[in-house]
Amino acid sequence: MTWELRNGTALKVLLLAVIHLGFMPVTQGQATTDASSAVATWSTVDAKHVYGFPDTKANKKGKLVLSADSLVFTAKSSNTSIPRSSIVAVSNGSDRVEIWGMTGQIVRMVIPDGGGLAAAAVMHHRVGMLTVDFVDGRGGKHSAVFNMSPVQAEAGLATFQKVPVAIQRSAVPKNCAGVSANPGSVSVMAPNWEGSQVPAAYRALVYEHVISRLQGVKTVSHVYRDGEVPPDGSCPAYTIKIRVQAFKQGNQVYRAALGPVGMFVGTTQVTFDVNLTDATGHLDQREQVKASIRMQSESTEVADKFAKALAKHYVASLKREESTVRPVAAVGQNAFR
Repeated sequence: MTWELRNGTALKVLLLAVIHLGFMPVTQGQATTDASSAVATWSTVDAKHVYGFPDTKANKKGKLVLSADSLVFTAKSSNTSIPRSSIVAVSNGSDRVEIWGMTGQIVRMVIPDGGGLAAAAVMHHRVGMLTVDFVDGRGGKHSAVFNMSPVQAEAGLATFQKVPVAIQRSAVPKNCAGVSANPGSVSVMAPNWEGSQVPAAYRALVYEHVISRLQGVKTVSHVYRDGEVPPDGSCPAYTIKIRVQAFKQGNQVYRAALGPVGMFVGTTQVTFDVNLTDATGHLDQREQVKASIRMQSESTEVADKFAKALAKHYVASLKREESTVRPVAAVGQNAFR
């Protein structure tokens, strides 16, 4: 002890080492290399499935494992996997989520002198958002989003990057002229995000929620994904093309701090141009569809809000078309609303 106190340099080194160890990030994610296959693997036991993974409910928590041949998500009552070779892209982003729920909202309301903003910053925490793009056996495009700590998400992305993603051939567009269409079916092309700075998680969730919402429409017999090749050689009766017009990612912490005022400030907003056509080539309806998220909702929930609005527009448009005695080609440009 006497030597340590006299030797100031040694003491400083010791203290710095202790501080460094004390503040090292702790993570349950692990990245390793499979010696037998020379393929990088990774896992985390603290992942939350946000949306998009096959046969897996939203917001389920569980273990996500990337092995030599698959990506597997295991929850308490489910176990789902996709081939590693089907993965075409992986991205990492982040968003903020509420950690104190309604209690936090009440606390912020009673804090005077603008203290709610500081409280909101503490009551929200940033999470990693790992987005995985993949294709199914018919070539249809899919995306899945998982929440985890930012450190785990970075480790997962780094592991994916060690092995090049699979090269998938783009499906050749089919000429549906003169081909019988599958009644009630609709094909949803992957949204066109050209020229926009939209995080990968938002892109994934918009497409997946649109597919899901349309699958829930009673008059829709089947929803074809972009790139999907129907086994019977038929064509979809209708096709929806989506192009982003405007995207503004709001500030959830700011919305939370402002209470009722947050309904109008710091909101997340999206505007899309939507084009609806049919298999005959005569129908060509275009309309803008908007959506925004206010109050305490997570910003990514704007994806489902847009999808819900689009599904309603789609149903209304087809009802209007069926009820008119005019030829399809005569339907006005504003019918899709």
